[in-house]
Amino acid sequence: MQIYDVPPHDRGWSLVLHGGAGGRVEELTLDVRGSYTAGLTRAYQAGEDVLAAGGSALDAVCATVEQLEDDPLFNAGRGAALTAAGTAELDACVMTGDGHAGAVTACRYARNPVYAARKVMEDSPAVLLVAPSEQRLLDWELATVPPEYFLTPARQQQLRNVQSRQLEASRHGTVGAVALDARGRLAAATSTGGMVNQNEGRVGDTPIIGAGTYARDGVVAISCTGEGEAFIKGVVAYDIAARMRYLDQPLATAITATVEEELTAHGAMGGLVAVGADGTVTVAHNSAAMFSAYHDGTRLVTHA
Repeated sequence: MQIYDVPPHDRGWSLVLHGGAGGRVEELTLDVRGSYTAGLTRAYQAGEDVLAAGGSALDAVCATVEQLEDDPLFNAGRGAALTAAGTAELDACVMTGDGHAGAVTACRYARNPVYAARKVMEDSPAVLLVAPSEQRLLDWELATVPPEYFLTPARQQQLRNVQSRQLEASRHGTVGAVALDARGRLAAATSTGGMVNQNEGRVGDTPIIGAGTYARDGVVAISCTGEGEAFIKGVVAYDIAARMRYLDQPLATAITATVEEELTAHGAMGGLVAVGADGTVTVAHNSAAMFSAYHDGTRLVTHA
């Protein structure tokens, strides 16, 4: 397992994002490697601008994920992986460290599913909403698009390659961000199109609180990516937080133990990003690679 542990620095806030585990999918490469780096950088800067201006961790992670959803290189929003039927069913989740959370699954009309998840949290009694209608999204004053908006030629070709057995289906594509703001508040946001060629109606770990997304003030915020079923069965995000909260384990120790016991031991691959209550940033994965971006105290570091 690879783990990058960055101690807190003097900016007074922290942000880290991921763009999916497993590394680049070559048939989706629209340009050179720099395209991925540029996308990660734009996303980080969007969240950084919020935090540097004194904004909330929630606003920061939503702004970060919005950029990744709009970038067709990443498996979320436009350019998301397609189901076996050639459709896009999008999942997203947000959670704040004070215990509030919202999520959507099989979302087809929200341009940015992360904001639909936020509306579930802020403007409904639900935590998880299935297939929110276009009218509901309009009532929430969110930007809507036709389902065809999410389809890209690259993803359609990827689906054809998988269905003709020319390519193995990727199980690792998800984007997410976690942040600590200047007031000490934590938040996490995660968004995905799921697995290429998945059955319609399949739900992964992204919108499941405690599996792919979790935040608790004073402890940690976590966003995961990888083989969703394993993250659900291992309740991975919450397991890490529980080790820190009840066993007083340091962030890196808790992550290492959970990944080894709940993922690696079962042959599952993936990764996660986390930020602790003290501002410590951690990127960890047992997959070959993982897109990520964070600040090490002197410069922005991207892995693409």
